[in-house]
Amino acid sequence: QVQVVESGGGLVQPGGSLRLSCAASGSFFSINDMGWYCQAPGKQRELVATITSGGSTNYADSVKGRFTISIDNAKNTVYLQMNSLKPEDTAVYYCKADLTLRNGPTFRYWGQGTQVTVSS
Repeated sequence: QVQVVESGGGLVQPGGSLRLSCAASGSFFSINDMGWYCQAPGKQRELVATITSGGSTNYADSVKGRFTISIDNAKNTVYLQMNSLKPEDTAVYYCKADLTLRNGPTFRYWGQGTQVTVSS
């Protein structure tokens, strides 16, 4: 059984910073990549940033230069450092993990989501 658990959301003022964490645990062979998506009320879930186990990254244009994704392979944990936050960053942030299981296939797992609210 695999679990993906996020932490680190909350309320922050515009211009502030937050750091999200997401840990994958359970029975799997390896991480292909992990990442973050966000979903604001009334909108579809959209990509924020992803990172492979080798460290290759991909960012949405709206967060480039403000957000940084990193991975600790020893801890099976991905981080999202969010700086210069804007009210439009307000959303539920979901962690996704593409994992190769011990018997071969790769599956995508999602965390339960963590709320980020940027407001004065």
